[in-house]
Amino acid sequence: MITSSALLNKTVLVPRGAGHAKPFSQLVEKVGGIPVEIPLIAFRPIEANHHLQKALERMDTYDWIVFTSNVTVETFFSSYKKDWGDAPKVAVIGKRTEEVLRERGLKSAFVPSAYVAEQFVEEFLPLIEKGTKVLIPKGNLAREYISSKLIDNGAMVDEIVIYETYMPKESSDKLAEMLSKDELDVLTFTSPSTVDHFMSIVKERHLEDHVNRCVISCIGPVTEKKLYAHGLQVHASPKEYTVKEMIKSTIEFLEK
Repeated sequence: MITSSALLNKTVLVPRGAGHAKPFSQLVEKVGGIPVEIPLIAFRPIEANHHLQKALERMDTYDWIVFTSNVTVETFFSSYKKDWGDAPKVAVIGKRTEEVLRERGLKSAFVPSAYVAEQFVEEFLPLIEKGTKVLIPKGNLAREYISSKLIDNGAMVDEIVIYETYMPKESSDKLAEMLSKDELDVLTFTSPSTVDHFMSIVKERHLEDHVNRCVISCIGPVTEKKLYAHGLQVHASPKEYTVKEMIKSTIEFLEK
């Protein structure tokens, strides 16, 4: 349990939308912070297409399916309505992804020790043989790192885009207003896309100086790299890629 007053009464940007923000906000409230929910990223399923339909119809031909986020799990099962039955073994990245899968009565057969694509590949490759069939549902902005490495090692991989990522229109004005009034103390980022969407507003409204007064925290090395690419300083980036650890590392920074 986190016990500190470092975040007491500090406003914390929660960059998630309805349905995903609540657990994040509750963690902020538990340590005395004030969560400000401004979705920097939202997801919508793509329209049904032949490639997706074909993959869903032959699920029992795959050896593995890889879910890289809770969004992929939720979106996939909004299209796949059959009993799991003889469907493939499941590999996941992330605690929350594993939890969402478990809530559907399914168990993960593989979870990496660290929740990044590079670590996933390193630990998953020993389970892959030449000809192993793998299905990877993903978002439109997801990297191709996992699929390319699996293919290099002899796997037969189908990557299917099942949802697209976008910036909610209603977030732009709220974010710009709060930044211009210096009403946000801590900025948190959970993916490279949240960084890109945030910075598009900052640059469009010329709010760079207001951002520089904030504490910046993030999850994962890819998100951290994206922040640096935009010229931002990263004050807290935990080794374990969870919201709880991000809040903990933010408190540790503030205590210093």
